Formats: sequence, C-alpha cells, structure tokens
Amino acid sequence: MGKIGDSELIINSDGSVFHLHLRPEELADTVILVGDPGRVDMISSFFESKEFRRQSREFVTVTGQYRGRRLSVLSTGIGTDNIDIVVNELDALANIDFTTREIKKEKKSLRILRIGTSGSIQPDIPVGSFVFSHISIGCDGLLNWYAGRDKVTIKEMEEAFVKWMDWDSRLPVPYFAKASDELIELFRDVTLKGVTISASGFYGPQGRILRLPLAMEGMVERFAAFRFGDYRITNFEMESSALAGLSRQLGHKAGTVCCIIANRPNKDALPDYQPYVEKLVGLSLDILSR
Repeated sequence: MGKIGDSELIINSDGSVFHLHLRPEELADTVILVGDPGRVDMISSFFESKEFRRQSREFVTVTGQYRGRRLSVLSTGIGTDNIDIVVNELDALANIDFTTREIKKEKKSLRILRIGTSGSIQPDIPVGSFVFSHISIGCDGLLNWYAGRDKVTIKEMEEAFVKWMDWDSRLPVPYFAKASDELIELFRDVTLKGVTISASGFYGPQGRILRLPLAMEGMVERFAAFRFGDYRITNFEMESSALAGLSRQLGHKAGTVCCIIANRPNKDALPDYQPYVEKLVGLSLDILSR
C-alpha cells in the first residue's frame, strides 16, 4: 500500500489527527480509555506529572507519568461508532508516518485498557464487582464492515449464540471478539471473568422497555441463560466488542474492565458508584505501571 490520501487520513494543520487532535509524539504506548470526558481528569489526578490536556468534542486527552510509566488517558464518548474513530486514529498515530502518509514498516503494538461502568445480567454478580471482558459480543455490526473479521472472532460461539437466541435476521450479525491474553492475565486475580454484550443502545438494545416493545421478547433472560462451555454472558456495556475486535485486527493489546453499578435480575443499582470506580482506577493504574 502506498501513500494514504488526504481524504482518508485527515491531518489537521498543526500535524494532529482529525478527531483526537493528537500528534504522534503525544501518544503514550499505554492508553486508558473512558467514556465520560469528566473521568479523564479524575484518572489523571493520580498522575505525578502531566504533559498536556487537550479537548476536541467529546475526546479529551491527558498524557502524563504514573509511577515512572508514561500513560495517555482518553475519553471516547458512548458507543462503538466512537470506538471506531478512536482505535483507528490511535493506530494511525502509532503506525502511519504523518509526513509521508505511508504505513510504517516497523509496527507498534499499543496496550489499550478501557475502564467503564456496566450492568450485570447474572444475579450472583453484585453491584460493586469488577468484571473483565474476556470475550465481547458485538451486537452493533461494526466489525462486519472490515475484511478479515472472521480471523479475529470466535465462529463456533457466534453460531451457538445465534441459534440459541433465534436471532432476528433484521438485526446486525453478532461477532465475538476476545480481549488481549496479556491483559486478561494481568487482571485475572482481581476481576470476575466476563462475557460482555456490547449493545448499540442503552434502552431497547439492552432490553429496557419504556414505551416501545422489544423485537425479541425475553431477550435479557435468554442472554443470561446462554452457555458455551464454561462461558456465560455476564454484563452489558456499549464499547468493548469494537475495542477488542479492531485492536486484534490491528495488532494492539486491548481489553475492557468495568465496575458493575446495576444488577438487572435483582433490580439493584449503585447510585453512588464513584468510590468504586476510583478504586478500580487505582487498581488498574497499579497493574499497568508494573
């Protein structure tokens, strides 16, 4: 592949990538992603030093030092569509020469951890728990737009899930993407093993009924009852599948860890969840800085 066109990779006049407004030298090799822009400042308050803070739309970035390790923390906003922007632009910053617009011969593998909040669909996963998404189920269809998606997904589990759910053909074909083995191992002893539904919305796609009925009745209960070997679906969120799938295709090490702030079958919620999230952030920073 030769030079990448101006319309395909948009570089701002200051040499930064289009949406994130970051220059290649400003990105650390370890990146923490959060949904909420306000959480960037909370996480970076743990840093010993900060190089800069930058904001463009919902994308807020701080790069700094924690226990001698350079880290970048970046907000993505909500949804896999934003993850598509973030992961592709992070990869461009790491692996495309912005001067020549050519892909670098030597590829860099970023380590990317998303820290989020989530709702569990199993009664024995209480609020306040930490779940690491070993496998993420993309119900959004994003990865299906990329060639080679079958090389990074779990075909047998996808087929079993589609059959179990009697999946509505009008919905996007679900994909199953595995997190980085390295990150799974780092978080194994301090988190629960998760199989996470990445939903394309907060209400209907997560089985919530306000005024509109669902296309698949009893969807959440059927999700909870699905089994594949020793795997069961544990929780809902809205970003982990695209992060895991795109990162595997691009050669990055990525994963998602979430604080459970609601338990759907028990109808339990944690209104004051901030202290739990801060505990998860501190734990994650310590693990990533080892």
